[in-house]
Amino acid sequence: MIFLKLGGSLITDKSTPEAPRLVALRRLAGEIAEALQASPDLRVLIGHGSGSFGHQAAARYGTHKGAASPQDWRGFAEVWAAAGRLDRLVVDALREADLPVVAFPPSAWAICESGQILEMAVEPIERAFEAGLLPVVAGDVAFDRAWGSTIVSTERVFTFLAPRLLPSRVLLAGIERGVYADFPASKAVLPSLKSEDVGAIFLAGSTSTDVTGGMADKVLQALALAAAVPGLEVRIFSGESPGAVRDALLGGAPGTLVTS
Repeated sequence: MIFLKLGGSLITDKSTPEAPRLVALRRLAGEIAEALQASPDLRVLIGHGSGSFGHQAAARYGTHKGAASPQDWRGFAEVWAAAGRLDRLVVDALREADLPVVAFPPSAWAICESGQILEMAVEPIERAFEAGLLPVVAGDVAFDRAWGSTIVSTERVFTFLAPRLLPSRVLLAGIERGVYADFPASKAVLPSLKSEDVGAIFLAGSTSTDVTGGMADKVLQALALAAAVPGLEVRIFSGESPGAVRDALLGGAPGTLVTS
């Protein structure tokens, strides 16, 4: 099994509110379909970020910081709606590529505490795989026992699911070629990264609105993912080049390999 995330920067223009990159999204859906045609037994859990949909709304309402007042909860509903609009576009693109996808939004099946996922119903995803379907998860709002509300990223969903579904690989496709050893020059990509290496490199924050954290947080979540399952291979790479996601699904080794 492979977990694949299509990053928000890859499928939206994160500098402009609710601006999907539809051409890229259709290409990526086609690449997933090509990989599954080439390897019919491959099982893929597809995830995607919220990009300029959920992140812009969440930053406006502060949903990731919690909710208490009626205005806060109205913001929660607005963020949920924004994330859902992008999820619909992703699902539609995958369906146009003739993929049998079913969406599982975390807002409907996750409970958090202080920003961490406590509970999530795994059996529906397991049954989807048994039925030959492709589950789709995404960054989303969630109810939080301590804060009222929070935002869960796709990586956090993956980290919760990994010990239960036991993927062999996690592929995090964005617009960056990997983790850079020389940011901001951004010319040298680290071929591999372990937890002890993090303090020796400079990780910049995201250049656009991202309430779940920039590259630094993505690396930390990738390390958490790698630690969740012994031997799990996590890769941060660019999905911008045609064929990159297809090749990664079929065993390619792009970008930066993150291990525990």
